[in-house]
Amino acid sequence: MDFPLRPATPADVPAVAALIDRSVRALSAGYYTDAQIESALRYVFGVDSQLVRDGTYYVIAAAGGPAAAGGWSRRRTLHGGDQTKGAEDPSLDPAADPARIRAFFADPAWARRGLGRRLFEACAAAAGAAGFRSLELMATLPGVPFYGALGFAAVERTAATLPDGEVLALVRMTRPLSGDFA
Repeated sequence: MDFPLRPATPADVPAVAALIDRSVRALSAGYYTDAQIESALRYVFGVDSQLVRDGTYYVIAAAGGPAAAGGWSRRRTLHGGDQTKGAEDPSLDPAADPARIRAFFADPAWARRGLGRRLFEACAAAAGAAGFRSLELMATLPGVPFYGALGFAAVERTAATLPDGEVLALVRMTRPLSGDFA
């Protein structure tokens, strides 16, 4: 399995949006209720087109569409798609702020095959090359074990109350950039 990893383009957005829906519905089962999953898809999870414009969002292409997608950001937003953002998303200071790891999703048919690790390695290398010394993310509950295996540590357990009243448990996690990524 040697699927290419490349920066996402605006033309990828519809396929990535469909990937996000498939991924969240299948891989969040057992961690969140059906109502939480549908609410999160409506109000939180989605494509952040700023990452695509910045060239910091990647897809791993398979026959028939993306097998996985994820990215990093030099901007202040920690999580959420376009539907959660305001008009301004200021830049971070690499000397003082951690880069953000953002919006990792895998097609359920391709989950747990190393694609997320490939995305992470590309993101960490790019963030390190941009001068960042650490990484931060907001993990969903199914993502916590994955990010823990990548060396992230939980620093805050939190919950987001969504506009329809559903509550989504989340975990803020951090990791230093060192070794091959610094």
